[in-house]
This record gives sequence, structure tokens and C-alpha cells, in this order.
Amino acid sequence: MLMNTKLVFARFLAIIVLVIPGLMAMKGFLMMKDALFLYYAEHGNDLISPGFQWLSFFGGLALFAAGMSFLGGWILFRDRKRNYVGPRFRSKKQPEQVETPGSTT
Repeated sequence: MLMNTKLVFARFLAIIVLVIPGLMAMKGFLMMKDALFLYYAEHGNDLISPGFQWLSFFGGLALFAAGMSFLGGWILFRDRKRNYVGPRFRSKKQPEQVETPGSTT
């Protein structure tokens, strides 16, 4: 029973580690979308001059890039481990040095 509890906790922790970057990417996308939408929506109002929310847009871009790069790196790491990737993305292994008879190094 104790072993099962540890396994459940480990899997729950792994899900949380993947959900947090996903939520970060989602929030960043929504921040970028809202900044663009508000800029275009203000063009219809003659009482104000439209201004773009650069801080919100670049903050959203940073959140989106951080979340998606973490998730993409995790997927690439997992697929490399299971040998699902093409030759371009396989990890470069160091060639083993073969000792030849009679050589002194």
C-alpha cells in the first residue's frame, strides 16, 4: 500500500510539473491576444487615441515562449529516450576510442 501511495504522488507531481508551464503558455497567449484586441478595438472610439500595450504584449510573449519551450524540450527529451525521433534530433554520442595493439598512449 505504501508503494502505491508513493507512485501516485510521483505521478501527480509529474502532472503538476507539466501543467504549470502549460498554464504559463496559455496566460501568455491570452495576454498577447488581449493587447492586440484592445489596440484594434480602440480604433473605433473617436474620444481616445489608441495606444498599444507593449509591456503586456512582451510579458505575454515571454510567458508563452518559456512555457512552450519547456514543454517542447520535455517532449524532445522523452522521445529521444524512447528513440522516436529522426536522425536529425538524435543526441550526439561521443565515439569510443578503440585501442590498437602496439600503440602507446
